[in-house]
Amino acid sequence: MTPTRRGSIRLFRFAGIDLFVHWSWLLVAVFEIRNRADRYTSLTWNVLEYLTLFVVVMLHEFGHALACRQVGGQANQIMLWPLGGVAFVNPPPRPAATLWSIAAGPLVNVGLLLLALGAAAAGRAIGGGALNPNAVRFLHDLAFINIGLLMFNLLPVYPLDGGQILRALLWFVLGRTRSLFVASALGLVGVAALFGLALIRGSVWLGILAAFVALSCWRGLLMARALSRQNKLPRHAGFVCPSCKTPPPMAKLWKCSRCLFVFDTFASRALCPNCNLACETTACPACGFSHPLAAWEAGALREGARVADASVGTPAS
Repeated sequence: MTPTRRGSIRLFRFAGIDLFVHWSWLLVAVFEIRNRADRYTSLTWNVLEYLTLFVVVMLHEFGHALACRQVGGQANQIMLWPLGGVAFVNPPPRPAATLWSIAAGPLVNVGLLLLALGAAAAGRAIGGGALNPNAVRFLHDLAFINIGLLMFNLLPVYPLDGGQILRALLWFVLGRTRSLFVASALGLVGVAALFGLALIRGSVWLGILAAFVALSCWRGLLMARALSRQNKLPRHAGFVCPSCKTPPPMAKLWKCSRCLFVFDTFASRALCPNCNLACETTACPACGFSHPLAAWEAGALREGARVADASVGTPAS
């Protein structure tokens, strides 16, 4: 249930980030516009309201992506679909970097909320409600859109923004693996509440969203389990990830892009033992960033020099 590029339309690229919209967004737009036709005296305002919702969600996701770029992470794709938006971000494996990458999205909504409330207050002050009631109603709806998105996204349910912020805060205390496990487990508790609310309200969309959150929580638990196992594996000497400074584990974790054979790329020096394909880059299991094998070796040399310099500067006991 994770959104993919299949069935999507690429709208544009900004700052190296591609924005995609799934075709089903258009169907939901038609349904929502017709469903709220009595909100305004002209259907044009309904269309404008939904386009504004589109822009608000888009800006929220760009907040995530640009913040991730700011801390040195990777973010090059955003997908908008009926359940909202997803920014595919990969911040550096540090709690502070993850926290800023996630918190930037809700902060965008805070800024838009203040702008909408200020514009609505100014409109009332100059008597805009009498001159153009649709415009004042639209500004109020824009404020409520941002309030709704804020309240929902800040629920401490992984993988919503609130759950990921909770995970980043726990990371400072519990570490990367345990924080993911705790956040995912708490997210499953929140999923039960979402399913209950969906049944009470008879909301199909809320039920679909709860199923998506449940699947993401389960994946989080599996990832935490995999990270726990990786942490116990022996490490290759002579290689260090240039991004996160982590030595790679001695295990068959890498898959050949040509024949799909699984092997230990560091044991074979980035050469597939099955089809002899030379891998240009190797992804780090810890942070996800990819680097050529030479960069991994250079990283080990730099880390060794740093440790040696530190030991020389340490006074003898």
